[in-house]
Amino acid sequence: MAETSTGNKFYITTPIYYVNGRPHVGHSYTTIAADALARYHRLRGEEVFFVTGTDEHATKVVHAAQAQGLDTREFVDRMAASWQKTWERMHIAYDRFIRTTEAAHVAAVQRVVATLLASGDIYQDEYQGWYCVPCETYFRENELCEGTCPDCHRPVEQVAQPAFFFRTSAYSDRLLAYFEEHPEFIQPETRRREVIAFIEGGLRDACISRQHPGWGITMPEHPEHSVYVWFDALINYLTAVGYPDEQAPTWSWWPPDIQLMGKDILTRFHATIWPAMLMALGLPLPHRLFAHGYWVTDSGDKMSKSRGNVMDPWEVAKDLADLSGATTAVAVDAVRYFLLREVTFGLDGSFSMASLLGRFNADLANDLGNLLNRTLPLLERYREGIIPEPGPGAGGLREAIAQARERVAACLDHVDFRGALEAIWELLAAGNKFVDAREPWRLRREAKQVELDAVLYDLADCLRVVAILVGPFMPVVAEEIWERLGLAGVPPAWKDVEAGRLPAGVRVQVGRPLFPRVDLDRAWQRLEAKQEKTQKVAEDEPKEVAAVTVSYEEFQRLDLRAGKVLEVEKAPGSDKLYRLQIDLGEETPRQVVAGLAENFAPEDIQGKTVVVVANLEPATIRGIRSYGMILAVGEDKPLALVVADQEVPAGSKVR
Repeated sequence: MAETSTGNKFYITTPIYYVNGRPHVGHSYTTIAADALARYHRLRGEEVFFVTGTDEHATKVVHAAQAQGLDTREFVDRMAASWQKTWERMHIAYDRFIRTTEAAHVAAVQRVVATLLASGDIYQDEYQGWYCVPCETYFRENELCEGTCPDCHRPVEQVAQPAFFFRTSAYSDRLLAYFEEHPEFIQPETRRREVIAFIEGGLRDACISRQHPGWGITMPEHPEHSVYVWFDALINYLTAVGYPDEQAPTWSWWPPDIQLMGKDILTRFHATIWPAMLMALGLPLPHRLFAHGYWVTDSGDKMSKSRGNVMDPWEVAKDLADLSGATTAVAVDAVRYFLLREVTFGLDGSFSMASLLGRFNADLANDLGNLLNRTLPLLERYREGIIPEPGPGAGGLREAIAQARERVAACLDHVDFRGALEAIWELLAAGNKFVDAREPWRLRREAKQVELDAVLYDLADCLRVVAILVGPFMPVVAEEIWERLGLAGVPPAWKDVEAGRLPAGVRVQVGRPLFPRVDLDRAWQRLEAKQEKTQKVAEDEPKEVAAVTVSYEEFQRLDLRAGKVLEVEKAPGSDKLYRLQIDLGEETPRQVVAGLAENFAPEDIQGKTVVVVANLEPATIRGIRSYGMILAVGEDKPLALVVADQEVPAGSKVR
């Protein structure tokens, strides 16, 4: 088993997030996963240091501020507060929220750069090549994907300017040797193999500066340059523990036990530049890097801010609360549960409201809610709400509890959230089966009081163990169960995940159902009605009669792209709408619903290169999710399509 902690300390990080937009489900996934691990290690009595934060020096952040007419500093202050509020709402209990604009981080970055300049690991040269503004990344010609960024598939810019470089290439052999000696360092194994192949393909020195744009951390002794945002961001993990002051009390946390991130930022940055930087500084490397997969929409598209198809986790939780009747806090925990249960951590997963509602009914209402709703009323009716003395015959769930404890620990040590939750749900299944097999109502009828007490005690004790085990994943739900069992004020602990630890004599409280079952048909009707209302409000907004000018910055917010129409078909149940699949140079075609069917035959559109508004907010039209808009000429009805008059690469920007 991989080493998971240094002594009794556990240091865990998420990547820090760009503040050009608000948190979405993908960000929440990483952060909730880290929170669950942090809570688990706290439960085990370890000292935990859980760090997350915001990355605020990106060019895209400056552009976002300009688009809102705000000073960049004012914008990042607002956005950082927004991220902290979202994490509070999603029950994230971090220990340190770091911002790259804070003075401590600026000082740490400048110390790292000055140290590596002095050692010769950073040097000045001329950079010539390609640069992706949205990804803040430099690329060589052979790394491009048909002339576009290999990561986001958007156009890149030719750049030629003086710059500073980090000697990443000098660490190729040391990195490969380290990966060989520490096979647990990069997980899962598929990602480890990708990183090794990337390094074996030949590393180039990393460009770590740009000409100073007026926003960013200034290079020491070279004020005309600023530190490249990715180099700056990686150092946050050191800043958080007090670097460069190795006498600081927080320095004892170094190195991190585990660092979580999405797979898109593993290979080039976290698994190559980052460990090479630490080697150059003479610092120990993290014990583990773990890269998870993407969340994709129900149409198969990766969720990303640039594609405009992201979901706000807080809004999802509020919708779930509204549809189910659960409290918003419980709905948040249900979202947390869904994200960690639905897919194996490390693989891609599909997020949809249908899947979330299905999990809510099947797992939370039927399994966990069912055991809670059966056990507490039985205690209320048969024992006036008092936990009885177990007496002879108790311990019928002892083996199931022991197995759950062992498997949850093993799974979480291997960052297998799904496996851990499956183990807890096997214990719930054993508890529900135990009720049916032992029939407490029959024991009551037959006046078998000793047996009845044993059964009631075992069921309540099982719920106590479930509350402890599920706490890292659903902290509010766990606390509610804990209090209903009469254990308020008694701190849950891992050592108590053992049968027979429930004190007799405490009074339970039945309470309302935590997970009211969702009427799925009614839920879909309400969701569609909400979508229609939102669209109608937008349509009914007063329109300006006179022409209105827009600023250049406002125009720049439109992401107009050339897209090749791959498929055209009638939308089910509509004579006016087509459902189109359009190649925008992305990993998967973009689905767009357009009102063109009355004026254009499918063959008039198929194969054409049209202009698409690629960053339009997604909408559901006649039950079909649409991720863009096709530009056409005409006021009351489309008369002609806006098309390219010659072949251009799919995804090319329209200026």
